Amino acid sequence: MSEGDARKPRAPRPFTVNPEVMAAIRPMQFRDAQRVAELHHAAMGNSLWAQLGIPFLSTLYQQLINRPELLAFVYEEDGRIGGFIAGSTDPELMLQKTFRKSWFLLGPAAARGLRDLSVLKKLAETARYFRASGNDVMDQPVKAESLFCSFERGLRGKRISGHINKVLFDDLLARGHSHVKVTTEVDNKGANRQLTSWGFVDAHRFRFYGKDMVTYVLDLEASDRVEAVSRHPSI
Repeated sequence: MSEGDARKPRAPRPFTVNPEVMAAIRPMQFRDAQRVAELHHAAMGNSLWAQLGIPFLSTLYQQLINRPELLAFVYEEDGRIGGFIAGSTDPELMLQKTFRKSWFLLGPAAARGLRDLSVLKKLAETARYFRASGNDVMDQPVKAESLFCSFERGLRGKRISGHINKVLFDDLLARGHSHVKVTTEVDNKGANRQLTSWGFVDAHRFRFYGKDMVTYVLDLEASDRVEAVSRHPSI
């Protein structure tokens, strides 16, 4: 599907907020990196970053946490982090700056995963992700992106992921972003169903890592589910 040829989404159902769930969501901190890395690896073990290993993921999140472009939140219940979401106001810039500044930490942390030639091949392809996924979908630049989200299996189906998505989207709108995008595999029925239920539109199709991918875009200003509210103390 070409840019500007997005299908009209179904009107999303009203999102009822549970104050107890919202109270358990907070901004990600440096000390959360190891646990977030474990959750990321458990849910996305076949993705490139996960194939580089938990030590790499932990180091990556430690280096990302102070980047101004990062928006990341965790769900903490009884002192245990059961899920997280990570997004960015400008993921391409964020990752470029992080790898340039922290290569001497990230390289050794990824050493074990880099022994796999297939991983090296994917890593070389990563540089074209932002161009391939469509930086100018919806006839305008859309930089804000929801990148990673994962929850413990026992928490799935309890609408907690919907709450943490709302926190991210609210924060993006508060920062002046009118749209947010998410990419996923075309055959990921669960992700496709969840995104369309939020009002995301199928805005772009592309091929990446040998898979058919889709870029979804949500109009934050038009969504009845999103409010301009920030959960970061800096806003």
